[in-house]
Amino acid sequence: MVRRPVAFVTAVVLFVEAVGIVAVNGVLATVADNQSMSLAGVDPDAMVTGTWVMGGASGVLLVLCGLIPLLAGIRDRAPGRFGRIALIACAVVHGVLGALAVGLIGWTAFGFLMAVLALIVLTLVMYERGEPEAGGTGTAGTEGAPAPV
Repeated sequence: MVRRPVAFVTAVVLFVEAVGIVAVNGVLATVADNQSMSLAGVDPDAMVTGTWVMGGASGVLLVLCGLIPLLAGIRDRAPGRFGRIALIACAVVHGVLGALAVGLIGWTAFGFLMAVLALIVLTLVMYERGEPEAGGTGTAGTEGAPAPV
């Protein structure tokens, strides 16, 4: 089946994106520090610290979101409730950032974010809940159960 490779690719892409986010925030923090930049009177050191913290937090969250499809691919099972909620939240964030990226950065960034969004959604859809085992017929223990609609 093709769902394990999709889960692994999704995990790798999220890991690479985490490194990229930390690197971009590192560059922004360095530039803000070198130029003593301030926004609306905020202390420049607070700007630098905030940029590093935001980059680190975003990187950690992307790594944690990348672990979910990695574990799903290794186990060949659907993520649990928390994992599905985390992946859905990650997909929503990628969708919103993609919409913002069109106007601010350009179509290339939009395309990348939509590709990551597609991988996350594909991972979620391919591992549906209640799917029968690969070798089973999916009818065990369903005597007397209502027919699926």
